[in-house]
Amino acid sequence: MTKATTQKATEKFESLLVEPARAYGSLTLEYYEKLMATQLEATRRYADFGLAQARAWIDVRDAEGLKKVMEDQQKVAQDLGDHLKADAEKLSGLGQDYLQKSQKLVEESMKSATAEAKTAVDKPADTK
Repeated sequence: MTKATTQKATEKFESLLVEPARAYGSLTLEYYEKLMATQLEATRRYADFGLAQARAWIDVRDAEGLKKVMEDQQKVAQDLGDHLKADAEKLSGLGQDYLQKSQKLVEESMKSATAEAKTAVDKPADTK
């Protein structure tokens, strides 16, 4: 095998396997970074909700305080529901985006591999 043949084989290996794997790895890493950030943000928000509610209940001293906490519970439940819905939509969007981008990567890789295979069939390697 000549140096030029080795170089050409290395370039084909890079373009057909390494580059797509690197692109997919980068896409996956980006997805998991966004996923974890979203989950940490949601966890923090829900913890804050829970702590605020605990503080509100601890501060109840009389019937008027109990009435206020009970009234606030409806607002808190609504806010929590809204946040849960928004978080679910955000996570779903992240998943859909990841799926679409990974499908595009697969399609591009398949086109490249198909073109390379066609070229190899049309023009056989030098047999010196």
